[in-house]
Amino acid sequence: MQGDVLIINENHKKAARQTILFILDKIKAATNKFAITVAGESGAGKSEIAASISKELEKNNITNFIFQQDDYFIYPPKTNSQLRLKDINHVGISEVKLDLLDDEIQMVKNGQTLIEKPLVIFEEDRIAKEAVELKDKDVLIAEGTYTTALKNADIRIFIDRNHQDTKASRLERNREKQDEYLEKILLIEHNIISKHKALADIIITKEYNAIKGGKYE
Repeated sequence: MQGDVLIINENHKKAARQTILFILDKIKAATNKFAITVAGESGAGKSEIAASISKELEKNNITNFIFQQDDYFIYPPKTNSQLRLKDINHVGISEVKLDLLDDEIQMVKNGQTLIEKPLVIFEEDRIAKEAVELKDKDVLIAEGTYTTALKNADIRIFIDRNHQDTKASRLERNREKQDEYLEKILLIEHNIISKHKALADIIITKEYNAIKGGKYE
C-alpha cells in the first residue's frame, strides 16, 4: 500500500531472526518459489515483522517480495471505513479479495513471472494497478490480517497479540480514530482471526519470540 509507514523496533527484528531459524532450511530445500504468510490483529506488527523477515532473508542471499493484504481490499481504505460506519456487519474476510491474492501466489509458483496486482494509494483513497516482475524472487511473503487463510502458503506465521495488546502500537501508528466503534470492529476481527492461530506453523508470542505452532512439520 502506497503511503504506509512502518515503525520497526528491536522486537520485530528479534521475531524475524528467530523465525528464520525455523524456515531457512525449508526455503533452501524448496524446488519452487516458497510462500510465507504473516498474520495477526490490527497493530500486531504484521507489516513490520514481514519487512524484518525480508531483510533477514536478504542477508542469506534469498530474494523476496512482500504482498500486502491491504492492496486486496475491495474498496480503498477511507471508503471501506465509511462502509463499516454504515453497517458494522461489513467487517470481515469478505472485505478482501483473498482469492485473488491466493491465485496470484499460485500463478507465480506455477512459473508466471510478471503479474499485475492491485495497489492502494492511501492518501488518494483509490486502488491502482502495478506490474511486478517476480522471476528472480525466491520467496513470496503475504502479510495481512487474514492471510493465514491463504491456501497456497508453505509456512504460516501468526502473531499472537490481540486487540488489547496492540493498543499502544495502534496509537503510535495513528492511522485510525481510536474510539468505541473501532473497538467493536477490532472485537469482530479478533473473533475471526483468533481461530486462525490453530492453523499456524510458527507463532510469534506476546514477547516476540518465535515458537513452533501446531502445524509445524
